[in-house]
Amino acid sequence: MKKRVLVYILFVTTFFTLQSCVSNYVVSNNQTYKTDAKFASVNIKAVSNNSNNKGQHVLASMSNTNDAIKRSAIENAIMHSNTIDNILSEAESYLGTPYRYGGTSRSGIDCSAFVLSVFGVAAGMDLPRVAADQSQEGVAVERTELQKGDLVFFSHRRGRISHVGIVEEVTPEGEIKFIHAATSKGVMVSSLDDNYWGPKFQFAKRIVKENTLSVLNN
Repeated sequence: MKKRVLVYILFVTTFFTLQSCVSNYVVSNNQTYKTDAKFASVNIKAVSNNSNNKGQHVLASMSNTNDAIKRSAIENAIMHSNTIDNILSEAESYLGTPYRYGGTSRSGIDCSAFVLSVFGVAAGMDLPRVAADQSQEGVAVERTELQKGDLVFFSHRRGRISHVGIVEEVTPEGEIKFIHAATSKGVMVSSLDDNYWGPKFQFAKRIVKENTLSVLNN
């Protein structure tokens, strides 16, 4: 009888011991799984932060590029405006200078030499000596798009370019005034609405252009 009781007690003790081991194993595995999940979450967060940093860096670079383009555009606009002002200031300093065919000085000058001298001194540009050759320079500009500093070309016969002037002003009403060396009164200001010069006008060219995209070409 005592042996049976001892065997029964041993059986029960062994059974509960084995059950406890199984429980510990399951709990241990659950803890390990939870720990792995926690590390995975940390890694994902780290990648997300890294991506945000890269995105912020790209946005900052784009902002810097846009600022550089804006600064370049402003600088070019100021430089262009100053150049045009210098051209007109130099041209107006010739007002009253007598006309002389083939002349190249302030004692006497013709129309193409006048333009050549003004652009050379004020803008450092080396234009051709003859009006017909000067008309090949720059880019064509419609009459409605004319601005100060543009060149206007005229023909006295058969469409051959024989005269040139510099646009001095475009009034709010659209009248275009130009400064030139005329055979009659020397260096003076005339209008494209003039009955004499209007019909002789052929086309216009822009010699000094504003470059607002220089920063993109660097």
